[in-house]
Amino acid sequence: MTLGLIIIILALGIALFIVLNQSKKTKTKLNVEIQNKDSELSTKTEQNSKLNSDLVRFSGIISIENEIESKNKEFSEIQANATELNDRYINAKSIFKELEKDIKLYQNDLEFVELGIYEPIFDLDTSEKYKERITQIVARQKQLIKGGNACVCNTEWVVGNSRKQGEIMTRRYINLTLRAFNGECDALISKVRWNNIRRFEERITKAFNAINKLGQSNNTSITDKYLKLKLDELHLVYELAHKKYQEKEEARAIREEQREEERAQREFEKARKDAEMEEKRFQKALERARKDLGLVSGEKLEELNSQIAQLEQNLKEAHEAKERAISRAQETKSGHVYIISNLGSFGENVYKIGMTRRLEPMDRVKELGDASVPFTFDLHAMIFSENAPELENLLHREFDDRRINKVNYRKEYFRVTLDEIEQVIINKYEKEVDFIKDIEAQQFRETKSIIKQLQQAKEEQGENEIEKYPESLF
Repeated sequence: MTLGLIIIILALGIALFIVLNQSKKTKTKLNVEIQNKDSELSTKTEQNSKLNSDLVRFSGIISIENEIESKNKEFSEIQANATELNDRYINAKSIFKELEKDIKLYQNDLEFVELGIYEPIFDLDTSEKYKERITQIVARQKQLIKGGNACVCNTEWVVGNSRKQGEIMTRRYINLTLRAFNGECDALISKVRWNNIRRFEERITKAFNAINKLGQSNNTSITDKYLKLKLDELHLVYELAHKKYQEKEEARAIREEQREEERAQREFEKARKDAEMEEKRFQKALERARKDLGLVSGEKLEELNSQIAQLEQNLKEAHEAKERAISRAQETKSGHVYIISNLGSFGENVYKIGMTRRLEPMDRVKELGDASVPFTFDLHAMIFSENAPELENLLHREFDDRRINKVNYRKEYFRVTLDEIEQVIINKYEKEVDFIKDIEAQQFRETKSIIKQLQQAKEEQGENEIEKYPESLF
C-alpha cells in the first residue's frame, strides 16, 4: 500500500470522523430544538386549552352581547317604524277628528248636547219684540238681495261674444247660489232647538264656505253681510222659542201660585165659617146654661157652673180661631216654609225648600208625595213666618249654587245638609226651629227589605234545585 493511499484513507477517516462528530452535534442540537419546540408546543397547547376553557366559560356572555347587538338593531328598526306609524296616526287622528266634527254637525239627536251656556245675543223683553225683530231681519235680507248685495260676481262674463248673455248667465248663477244657501239656512232655522244652536251656527257657516268655494270658478260669492243676517235670524228664532218657554213657565208658575192662594183662601174661609158656627153653637149653649142657673142647686149647680166655665173656654177658643182665620186671610205674606226630603226618590242630602200659605201646611207636603214620585216625603221642619216668601227667598239665595236643576228655578231642590239649613235660619233669620234630623223613609226602607227577602228566597230556591238535581251540574 502506498503512502498516498494511506494518506487518502486517513484523510477520509478524519473527514468521516468530523462528519460523524458534526452530525452528532447537529442531532443533539436538533433534539434540543425538538425538545424546545415540544415545550413550546406544550405551552401553546396549554394556552389553547386555557383559551378554549375561557371561550367556553365566556361563550354565554359573548352570545348575550351578540344577542344585544342584534336586538339593538331590531329596536332601532322598530323605533323607526314606530315613529313613522306615530306620524301616520297623528295625521289619521286629525282627519278623523275633522270627519267626526262634520258628522256631529249633521246629527240631530239628544245624545249630543253642546257644552256651555248660550249667552243671549239680543235678549229682548218679550216674545212679541222678538217677532218684530225677526220681521225686520228678513226685510233687510230681501233688501240686500234686491240691491244685489247678498251675492256678488266680480267678473263681467261674456258668452258667445255677448256681454248681455254673460249678464244673464251671472244672474242665473247668483239666483242658484242664493237658493241653495237660503234652502240650507231655512231648513236649519226651522229646526233650531236648545241642544243644536251651536251646531247649526257651524253648519250655516260651513254651507257659506262650501258654496263660496264652488263659486270661485265663476268669481261669485255670498257676502259676509248676508251671512250675518242669516245667523241673526237663527239666533232670534232660537231666543224667541226660549222666551216663549220662559213666558209659559212664568204663566204656569203664576197660575200655580193663584191656585195655591185660592186653595188657601178657601181653607181660611172654611175655617172662619166653621169657627163662627162653633162660636154660635157655644154661645147658645152658654146662654141656655146661664138660664138654668136659677133652677138648680147643690151638686147640679156645681156641675152646671163647671159646664158654663168649659163653654166659656170653648167659646173663647172658637172666637180666637175665627180671628186667626180672618187675620190669615188678610195677611198675604204669612205662611209656612217647609223642609222635606225623599230618600228613595232623590238620594241622600237632597232637600226641597218650599212655601205654602195653607191653613194646614201638611196638606201641601202630602200633595207633593202623590203619584209623581215613587215614595212619600219626610218632613224635617215646618216654619211659620209672617213673611214666608222672604224666608224662602233667603234660603234659596243662600244655597243657589247647590241647586239640583240649574235651569228651572221653580224646582226647589238643593243638595245640602240639614245642619247647613238650620245654621242659616238661626244665624241670618234669627229664628229657633225644631228640626227632625232622622230620615224615616218608611216606604223606601220597607221596599228595600222586601227586595232583600225576595232575593234571599230566590237564592234558597236555586240551592234547593241544585240539591234536588245534582246531575245538572255535570
